[in-house]
Amino acid sequence: MAVSMRDLDSAFHGVGQRSGLEIWRIENSRPVSFPKSLYGKFFTRDAYIILATIASKSGALHHDLHYWLGKDTSQDEAGTAAIKTVELDAILGGRAVQYREVQGQETEKFLSYFKPCIIPQKGGVASGFRHDEVNSCENEAQLYVCKGKHVVYVKEVPFTRSSLNHDDVFLLDTKSKVFQFNGSNSSIQERAKALEVVQYIRETHHDGKCEVAVVDDGKLMADADAGEFWSLFGGFAPLHKRATSEAENVEEAFSTKLLCVHKGKTTPIETDLLTRELLESNKCYMIDCGVEVFVWMGRYTSLDDRKSASAAAEGLVQDPDRQKTHLIRIIEGFETVMFQSKFGSWPETSNVAASEDGRGKVAALLKLQGLDVKGLMKSDPVKEKPEPCIDSSGVLQVWRIDGNEKALLSSSEQSKLYTGDCYVFHYTSPGEEGEEYLIGTWFGKKSVEVHIFEGREPLQFCAIFQRFIVLKGGYSSGYKKFISEGNIVDDSYKEDGTALFRVQGLGPDIMQAIQVDAVASSLNSSYCFILQACNALYTWAGNLTTSEDHELLERQLDLIKPNLQYKPLKEGAETEQFWDLLRGKREHPNEKIAKQPASDPHLFFCSYSQVFNFSQDDLMTEDIYILDCQSDIFVWVGQQVDSKSKLEALNIGKKFLERDFLMEKLSRETPIFIVTEGSEPQYFTRFFSWDSSKSTAHGNSYQRKLAIVKHGVTPVITKSKRLLPTYSGRSILTDKSPRSRSVSSTADRHRPRGRSPAFNAIASTFENLNARNFSTPPVVGKIYPKSSLSDTKAAPRSAAIAALTSSFESAAQSSGQPLSKVRLPVRTTKAESTDNGSTLSGRIGNLTISEDPKEEVNDEEDLPTYPYECLITSSTDPVTDIDVTKREAYLSSIEFKAKFNMSKSAFYKLPKWKQNKLKTALKLF
Repeated sequence: MAVSMRDLDSAFHGVGQRSGLEIWRIENSRPVSFPKSLYGKFFTRDAYIILATIASKSGALHHDLHYWLGKDTSQDEAGTAAIKTVELDAILGGRAVQYREVQGQETEKFLSYFKPCIIPQKGGVASGFRHDEVNSCENEAQLYVCKGKHVVYVKEVPFTRSSLNHDDVFLLDTKSKVFQFNGSNSSIQERAKALEVVQYIRETHHDGKCEVAVVDDGKLMADADAGEFWSLFGGFAPLHKRATSEAENVEEAFSTKLLCVHKGKTTPIETDLLTRELLESNKCYMIDCGVEVFVWMGRYTSLDDRKSASAAAEGLVQDPDRQKTHLIRIIEGFETVMFQSKFGSWPETSNVAASEDGRGKVAALLKLQGLDVKGLMKSDPVKEKPEPCIDSSGVLQVWRIDGNEKALLSSSEQSKLYTGDCYVFHYTSPGEEGEEYLIGTWFGKKSVEVHIFEGREPLQFCAIFQRFIVLKGGYSSGYKKFISEGNIVDDSYKEDGTALFRVQGLGPDIMQAIQVDAVASSLNSSYCFILQACNALYTWAGNLTTSEDHELLERQLDLIKPNLQYKPLKEGAETEQFWDLLRGKREHPNEKIAKQPASDPHLFFCSYSQVFNFSQDDLMTEDIYILDCQSDIFVWVGQQVDSKSKLEALNIGKKFLERDFLMEKLSRETPIFIVTEGSEPQYFTRFFSWDSSKSTAHGNSYQRKLAIVKHGVTPVITKSKRLLPTYSGRSILTDKSPRSRSVSSTADRHRPRGRSPAFNAIASTFENLNARNFSTPPVVGKIYPKSSLSDTKAAPRSAAIAALTSSFESAAQSSGQPLSKVRLPVRTTKAESTDNGSTLSGRIGNLTISEDPKEEVNDEEDLPTYPYECLITSSTDPVTDIDVTKREAYLSSIEFKAKFNMSKSAFYKLPKWKQNKLKTALKLF
C-alpha cells in the first residue's frame, strides 16, 4: 500500500503503543483527541473514533478500530469518521479490524469496553453543549429500556406507559430516586445486568446519593415503591401485550453478494460459492451478508482505493431498511473467524509476513519524519515460565483400572504409567479454607478405552506427579486381550530389554521420561535421551539442549537405572554400539522445537457465544461458561445451574473442542477441567482479578447484585470451619521430616507421600461403595481428558470414568446435595456401624498402605572397612564379597570424609544422581 505523509492526519501520530483505549471526536471535519476523563460519554450529534490496543502474552500488539455514529450525526461527520479510520489503520500498519458502530446497534465487543453500559447524551460539539452542564440541565424523569445478559444495550424511550412491556427491564431515572421495573418475562440475568446500570446512573447522574427502588411486574401487594412508580405514569393500569413485529419473528432469506471495488468503480461478481481464490490482493471487495457487510482490502491496494471502498460500503448500509446492519472492514492476512466462516473454503495459511512487511514500511516512513514508531515495531515475546498454580506437597493416590476392578498402587509405582492402561487419581492439597481436591483419569494411548490424552497432560497433572515415567505396554486384562487379538504388536517395557526414553520437563520437580520407539529416528536434537539395553546404559544429549536439560537427564537416571553406570554421549560423537542398539544410524529431527507462545484466554457462554473483555463479574451463577486457554479447557458451572445441565458440563466442553469456534486447531485430546462455583482452583482464578467472596455469595445473580446496590455488601454463605490436618510440606502420618524435592524416586527408594485421613477414606469408598459416610463432605473438583471423537458409536462409559464418578454421584444422591458439594469422610469421632457390621475406622486401618521405610544411614555402619585403593573399579587388588553398588559404604569415616569432603550422613542426604556423580568421579561407581 502506497502511503505518503500528506495522507496521514497528524492527530494520529504515535498512537497504539500501549494497551488501552484512545478516542477522538470529529470536530470541523478533523479528529480531535477526546479527554480521558470523558471516556464512556457519547453525544447523539457527534461521531467518534475509538482505538482499542491489546498486548497479547506473546508480546504482539493487536488493534481494533471502531467509529461510533450518534443517531443525530450529520452525513459529513459520519463520512469523515469512516475516512479517518482508514487513515488511522494505515498508520498502525494496515492490520486492524475496523467496525462501524451506530447508536443503539453497537457490537458486543464495542460495548465491552465501556461496562456496564453507555448512555448517549443529547447534543454534541456542534450544538454548543458544555460537558459539565449536560447532567445539570436535564432534571426531568427519563425512561430507559435495558436488554442483554452479558453486555447491556440501554436505549432511552418515551416516558409513557405504552413504552413498558412484560418482556424487558426498564429504568426510570427521577430527580431523587431510580426505579427498576422488571418485566414478568425478563430473565434473572437481564435483571442482574440492569442493576449494574442502576448503580452506574446513581454514581454518574446523582453522585451516589439517590435512592434505589425495584418494582416487579404484576406484584403490587400495596408496595410503597410500586405505588410511587405507577403514580408517575398517572396510576396503575394493566400493560398491553407487546405485538411481535414480523421483522422480529421472521428472518428474511438473504443470499450473500460479492462486489468488487476497484479504481472507484463497484462491480457485482456472480458466484454460487464464495472461495478465497475470488479475492485479488490489488483490489477491494464488499461481501454483503445482510446483517453484516464486510469490506475486504487487499494488501496491495492504495489508500485511495480503501477510502473509496469504505465510502461505497457506507452508502450501502445507510439505507433506512438496513439500520441494524454491521459494517466491518478487514485487511488481507488478518481476516477474522467470522469473516472466514462466510466462505465455503479458506486456506489454513495466510500471508501475514507480507502484512508485517507493510507495517515495517509505514514505521520506516514515520521514523524519517522524526516520529516515535515504537508502537509499530514488532514486540519481543514475553518470556513467561509456565506455573502449575497448585500446591505439590499434598497427598496423591492412584488406581490402575482393570476391567471393573481397581488396583491401588503403592507410592513407588505411582510414577510409572503404562501406555496400555488407564488410571484414576485423587490428589489432596492444602487450600485457603481447608483441603482442596483434584480428581481425574489418565488414559494411555494404547488402552482399549476411547478416551485418549496421553501426551497432552496439563501442567497441574505433571506438578502433582512430579517425576513420572510413561512406559510402553500395560498390566490390564483389556490391554493383554487387545495384544492377543493381534490389534497391536506387544512392545511392552522390559527391565532387561532395549528401551529408549525422551527426557523432558520444566525443572527437577516437574519432569518426565517418555518411552519412545528404540530407533534412531526417535532422537531429536532438542532433547536428551536415555538408552538402556541389558546391562548397558547410555545418555544422549542433542546439540540444541541446555545445561538445564542435562541436569534433568541425570536426575531421571535415578528413576530408570539408579545403580547402573552409564556412558554419556553427545550428538555427533556416538559409538557404533549405540547405533547398533538403535538398529542402525538414521536421520532424526535436528531443528529447534519452538515452544508455542502463551495464548490469551477467551471466555464463552454455554451457547458458545464469546464474552469480550471478560472479568469475574461475567460469570453468572445460573449459567455455564467455557474458558478457552488453548492448552486447557475449563468448564465453569454456576451454583444455580440445574442438575440436568450440570451433568452435561463435560459434553459441553467436548462439543466446544469439536467445533473449534476460533479455528485454533484445538486438539481433541485437550484436557477439560470441570470447575464448580465456590471451588475454583488457583490455576483457574489466575485468569481473572479474583475476589473469592463473590464466588461464595448466596442467592441468584439478581439477588446478589440487589444486595450490593441497596446495602453495598455481598451476601456470603457462612461456612463452618472443618477440622483438617495441618500441612507444612510434611507427611501427615508417617514421615515427620520435610519433604525433599530431590529424593530419588526408585523402586527401592521413593519420595515419601503422607497419608491423610481423607486419603485413606477414598480407598475405602473404592473398596466398599456401600459402606461410606458422607457426614463431612469436602468439595470435589474434577479434571477430565477430552475423549476421542473418531468413534461415532455410542460406547458405554469406560471403567475408569465409572469408577471416578460412581463414588461421588452416589454420594450426591445419598446426601441430597449437588455434586459440587459432595464430601468424603475426613475423620470420625467414633466407630460407625455399616451394613456388613464392620466399622469405617476398621476399614481404613485395614486398607492403609504402608510406606517404604525411610532410609537412614549413619556415619558408622555395621560393615567392614577397606582401603580406598581396594574399592575403586580400577583396583589391581579388588575386594570381593561386597555390594558393588555401595562401594563407598566400606570406607572408614575418616577416609570417606577425606575423599568426599563430607560425612556419610551428609552424602546420603544428597539426591541419588548427585551421589552417583560423585562416586563416578572417585571411581567408586
